[in-house]
Amino acid sequence: MASSHDIPSLPSFLVTGAHRSGTTWVGRMLGADSQTAYISEPLNVLHRPGVLRAKVSRWYQYICEDDEAEYLPAFEELLDFRYHLWDEIRSIRSLKDFLRMGRDFAIFYTGLMRGQRVLIKDPFAVFSIPWFARRLNFKVVVTVRHPAAFTSSLKRLGWNFDFSDLLDQPLLMRDHLEPYRARMQSINSDDIIGQASLLWTMIYRFVHITRGLNPDFIVVRHEDLSRDPVNGFRDLYVSLGLDYTPRAEKRILNSSSSENPAELSRKKAHAVKLDSRANMDNWKKRLTDEEVKRVREMTEEVAQFFYPERNW
Repeated sequence: MASSHDIPSLPSFLVTGAHRSGTTWVGRMLGADSQTAYISEPLNVLHRPGVLRAKVSRWYQYICEDDEAEYLPAFEELLDFRYHLWDEIRSIRSLKDFLRMGRDFAIFYTGLMRGQRVLIKDPFAVFSIPWFARRLNFKVVVTVRHPAAFTSSLKRLGWNFDFSDLLDQPLLMRDHLEPYRARMQSINSDDIIGQASLLWTMIYRFVHITRGLNPDFIVVRHEDLSRDPVNGFRDLYVSLGLDYTPRAEKRILNSSSSENPAELSRKKAHAVKLDSRANMDNWKKRLTDEEVKRVREMTEEVAQFFYPERNW
């Protein structure tokens, strides 16, 4: 479908990957200076209507040419920093909603006035990265986290995943996930270890194949950034054409310092101040030997592409 929207001459940025894979940390660190406007999770089913006018009814919503009419105009408006104030006001139900409106309006207004480039952090956009890159000129960064660490994070938080969100998307099943239909249908609803392992496998099989077709997509391992955040983020800034400033480096150091807690409170699941090196091995304390063995068996066919050193 043709669009009247002019593709931006300078690309915007999308940071994605499975949820609990460091997308918030990476996104906020790339937005640590005033070059970008950080916008969080427009494809979250609970997103604020002021940010994105389109309704999102499924986690990991898949956007492609066949269904883009539902989403393209809304993302074009987002890229133009058009905040839907009245839609937001009508949706306010709490003080928290009101405060979010103030935050989001300020981000959009500042982005428009300063000519900032949009930086979207959204794990739920991962299956749609080819569309964002081709249709809207996004540079794509995908975070990957060791499957055992990803699984242990979901176990600690008690976060199940309902595969009906994927199974009920015919286009996503047709294009990418049909080989996994039977496995998704057979997973028990209370089996967090099995759910996390299967979800990780499907997401990163897709990422592996898509990266092969789009070599300009950047894939970063959470562990590599955690071991050496300053050099890792400096390289990422350069790859994206962003200026790596002293202000950005100071914030990166502050977010990953050994003086930060080694593990976040369950009530602060999306905080970014953490002892990044200590956090890398938390999964070894959270998962039993039997759980680690199961995660490995379920994910190894794909994990070998991202963790060839087989560090289990």
